Amino acid sequence: MSAIVKDIEALAQRIGRRLPPVETNFPLKVPAHFIERIATCDHDGLLAQVLPTAAENQTVPGFSADAVGDLNARPAPALLHKYHGRALVMLSPRCHIHCRFCFRRHFPYEQTLGQAAWQTTLDYLHRHEEIHEVILSGGDPLTLSEAQLTDRVRALEAIPHIQTLRIHSRSPIAAPALTPQGRFLHWARHSRLNKVLVVHCNHPDELSKETAEVLARWRQAGFTLLNQSVLLRGVNDQEATLEKLSHSLWAQGVLPYYLHLLDRVQGAAHFEVSASRGIALIQYLRQRLPGYLVPRLVREIANEPCKTPVEVI
Repeated sequence: MSAIVKDIEALAQRIGRRLPPVETNFPLKVPAHFIERIATCDHDGLLAQVLPTAAENQTVPGFSADAVGDLNARPAPALLHKYHGRALVMLSPRCHIHCRFCFRRHFPYEQTLGQAAWQTTLDYLHRHEEIHEVILSGGDPLTLSEAQLTDRVRALEAIPHIQTLRIHSRSPIAAPALTPQGRFLHWARHSRLNKVLVVHCNHPDELSKETAEVLARWRQAGFTLLNQSVLLRGVNDQEATLEKLSHSLWAQGVLPYYLHLLDRVQGAAHFEVSASRGIALIQYLRQRLPGYLVPRLVREIANEPCKTPVEVI
């Protein structure tokens, strides 16, 4: 964790740029690998994802602290049950990187901590036999130690009706050196569960030799690798960027899965791209890429029973 920068001045020194100091209620946090990727870019698409700006302090109508209705879908402090057959478990409140557009930047994570919260989650999962897939999220579940993570997934594997384990994590992209690769992957190679890793990569320049090596190890351990991106103004809202992103992900064994319209969380309005622009980008990708490399354009609407497709004619 010493490789993570939490100070704007230190970040400025690392990338050789002058950066204006800004105070927000969501602190800066950037791992060394992502800083190295920023320093090699000839654009600001990566820096914009992590650098606090004054725009975050503006209150914008239509944006809220709980943009996707998480707080109304918690039958237990560390568990969300929104969708049929699937439940999301918050294993850790921490992330290796603080993305400025994070839809959980205001979430009350302190309620998810401790053995009591974990036991309540397990009890709920045991009782609800209709749940066949558990999604590990947070924060970022891969900020746990190898031992903690392995113990948690073994407890989930012991629940007979759970068939699929899905992990959502930014770590393999933003902090590959901090991503579990030992004891946990040994468990994975011998697990009965179907296993999916959904990474979060928004720009092709986030990918590197290090991300390729980590993703290859997870693929060899039996994980299906998918990616979801957020459509962000000034980051990836250009045709060539998204086309290159799909090709670059596929070169590292990752299938583009979702392209999300921005979750309208307070503090992130300056990143929003219109639905019509998103549709135009997907239409372009359809003309340039094989179908399996075109992500599905979606938005999440609070209290809806599934992700809502943004229709592309």
